[in-house]
Amino acid sequence: MPLTLNFSGPVWYWRGPAPFYFVTVPAEQAQQIKAAARLVTYGWGMIPVRARVGNTEWKTSLFPREELYILPIKLMIRKAEKIEEGDEVAVQLEVG
Repeated sequence: MPLTLNFSGPVWYWRGPAPFYFVTVPAEQAQQIKAAARLVTYGWGMIPVRARVGNTEWKTSLFPREELYILPIKLMIRKAEKIEEGDEVAVQLEVG
């Protein structure tokens, strides 16, 4: 049975070699994910999830970052939900 988590956070832009938008999973939920990680990770600490923001749902993977995880928010999702950098979004994750 998948682990379902709900949280909200601001969308932020990473300006690295491959720029992208993310939402950081808060510490409380990150601890729950870490507890399940060894059962679901496929390597490099990546955690497969089904994510939902608003009415849009997609499959992706969480990236580990500074003892937390970050959720990538791709262009298709941002356009569908009219999300901009800095917007606070409510996220539902199914881990596993």
